[in-house]
Amino acid sequence: MSSYSRTEFCDVDVCIVMESTYPYLKGGVSAVVHDIITFNPDLTFGIIHTTWDPSSPQEDLYDVPDNVKWVKVIYLSFNHHRPELTAMGLRDLPSGSRARRRLAERLLDALAAIQQQDDPEPLWTLYDEGVNPRTRQYRIWPLLGTREFMDAVVDRWDALGMTLSDCFWVLRDFFSLAYAILDHDFPRARVYHAHTTGYASVIGAAAARQNGTHFLLTEHNLYIRDTVNELIDRNMALPLLREDYKIFDVTARQRAWMTWWTEMGVFCYPSAELITYLYPLAVEEAKALGSPTERAIVVPNGMPLAEFEPRRRIRQEKTAEILAQGGRDVWRFCSIVRIVPIKGVLDLIEAARVMVASGFTNFTIDVMGPKEHVPAYTQKCEDRIVELGLTDHVRLLGTVNVRAVITEYDVLLMASYNEGQPIVVLEAMATGIPTVGTEVGGMRQVLDDVFYDRDGNELGACGVLIDAGNYQAMAEETIKLVNDLDRYGRYAETAYRRVDAKFRIEDIMKRYNSIYRTVGRVDDPAGVVLPAGRAAVQSTPEANADMWIQAFDEAPADDGAPALDSGQGTDQAPAPKAPGETSAVLQEGADVAPYAPSDGTEHDEALTVARRAHARPRERSGPDGEPRRAAETTTTSQRPHR
Repeated sequence: MSSYSRTEFCDVDVCIVMESTYPYLKGGVSAVVHDIITFNPDLTFGIIHTTWDPSSPQEDLYDVPDNVKWVKVIYLSFNHHRPELTAMGLRDLPSGSRARRRLAERLLDALAAIQQQDDPEPLWTLYDEGVNPRTRQYRIWPLLGTREFMDAVVDRWDALGMTLSDCFWVLRDFFSLAYAILDHDFPRARVYHAHTTGYASVIGAAAARQNGTHFLLTEHNLYIRDTVNELIDRNMALPLLREDYKIFDVTARQRAWMTWWTEMGVFCYPSAELITYLYPLAVEEAKALGSPTERAIVVPNGMPLAEFEPRRRIRQEKTAEILAQGGRDVWRFCSIVRIVPIKGVLDLIEAARVMVASGFTNFTIDVMGPKEHVPAYTQKCEDRIVELGLTDHVRLLGTVNVRAVITEYDVLLMASYNEGQPIVVLEAMATGIPTVGTEVGGMRQVLDDVFYDRDGNELGACGVLIDAGNYQAMAEETIKLVNDLDRYGRYAETAYRRVDAKFRIEDIMKRYNSIYRTVGRVDDPAGVVLPAGRAAVQSTPEANADMWIQAFDEAPADDGAPALDSGQGTDQAPAPKAPGETSAVLQEGADVAPYAPSDGTEHDEALTVARRAHARPRERSGPDGEPRRAAETTTTSQRPHR
């Protein structure tokens, strides 16, 4: 078991920045991070973990490896920081009313520069002057309580569309959250790797700026889209465009929070030297939210196939038995999800109702995942199961050791409204289990896109995709699959082959190692020796792309590479990176490649479709696709998205 520190923070190679996940909550992103750390024992790691307050879970659920040296917990709650914030006053600000008014105008102008010009530098300048403990000349936080600041706000009042009182309280929330995540002397790492936009991304960008090192961003899912859709009670399967906060019919308070989340991404994206996505479609959606695609690469999740080999053999025997016997007396389905609204568990229950009503009754569905995250929703699901008389067919089992029981199941069902590239789907595929799931996130890439195995043979689908919210289709397609045993057997076999072709964890983790070494400015990234005289960073994204493609072409077949703190490269931290400067890590091959957008026609068409989706729900999308008015409260908005 790791003896990581919670109070002493040594220099590390990589600092992972997480929101309410690893190592204190189970989930797909936590599992990926644990794999990254475990499969890179030659690197040292620190963890910055944001959560709401000290009552949040803080038990190590992963027995984190010894190469994790520390975990720093950052609390977001205003009440947690109230004593420090209220202790500050005018003495901490530039002296004089005129100076405070100038500072207020500069802050509002800096926020406008992000919104109107995509320029984060004025706000970063204020961070250096009034926040960064190593460079600040004053404390910017008490500015909120000054007459000069409120006078400046009143002058721009009309643009905010809310009462002065409401405006103050929203700004108070923004100030307190910004204080919670930024007012730190961050431990030093060569690379800060945020696993989402939002608060984690702001922390990663600020820590890299403060230490003169480097910021890497991974978007497992589109945090901005998901957070905004949840905030306004909108269909979670729908895309989001950057300008939507300006045009949606929402309350002034909701619009303020939509602006906060959306422009936070625009603020952080330029600081990232590289942005990784799990599947190509995510890059297109992120571009519509301000992400620079010239710095984007696709790095999928990975599966430890050797670990799954015994399970795959068990499933091969069971599948052969199913085919020989002409089916199952009782088909066993599973859904491996948290019991929360975004996972569509109520839709799954409705699909079970449709199955029974159609005369298909020889099945069970076990839903495996935490039940405590949204207790009211869990209770609603349990009540619905009883109400529909489905207690013999649907069970909510709570958290279980999925890998220990997965061989007992014949089909994985996924009714989610939103996913990235689900680890549980890859686990089912590695075991040889077909999937019926909603076409969200990277599900099409995993289950249905054309792949080729290592011998060049084309691989077909290994599952069925349906529209999110269409529980009728989920019921019908599940019944069709188990009644077509030839297709069932073909999907079961192809599932494993698709993972073997594109999602082997050893391949993926080597690429993460290469990325860390490259972004961290190590001269020998994963065995790559740069030609003599070649600079580590070129002046343009295109130059970096050419450099790294050539470097990987010339790389020797050597898996060994020294740790980032081994003394290679410069010991002195380089100067903070300019907004347009980037270090692209580009490797030939489909798994890790520079993102190449489709031609303009396809992209314009995709954006047109996305815009239309805002105007009306898709015909088969289920819940209303239009933004709806949610309760006017900031409590949920302040909490980290889970």
